[in-house]
Amino acid sequence: MSNFEQLPEFARELKKLSKKYRSLEKDLRDFEAVISVMPTGAGKNFTIIHVQEDVKIVKARLACKTLRDRSMRIIYAYHDATITFVHIEIYFKGNKENEDRGRIENYLKNL
Repeated sequence: MSNFEQLPEFARELKKLSKKYRSLEKDLRDFEAVISVMPTGAGKNFTIIHVQEDVKIVKARLACKTLRDRSMRIIYAYHDATITFVHIEIYFKGNKENEDRGRIENYLKNL
């Protein structure tokens, strides 16, 4: 059984984006179903951007039905030992070019 957690910053971003993109919360649940089977994903929509002993940080495309042919970006940590996923950041590629490296570094420091 997979465990899903969110950083407080992620929860705020999700709440804000969900107002504009109505399908986002359901899309996130669908995404979680996929990564619970394939934790680091498969194909070009998933990129492992950091690897440590017990954790991998993954950047992925999150299909959003509201956006039709476009997608959100989601950054999450996968902990092998506990089978835990921690959502770190979510953003729309049209509004923001890259992930917040500082937030990822802070998350890794606080492990």
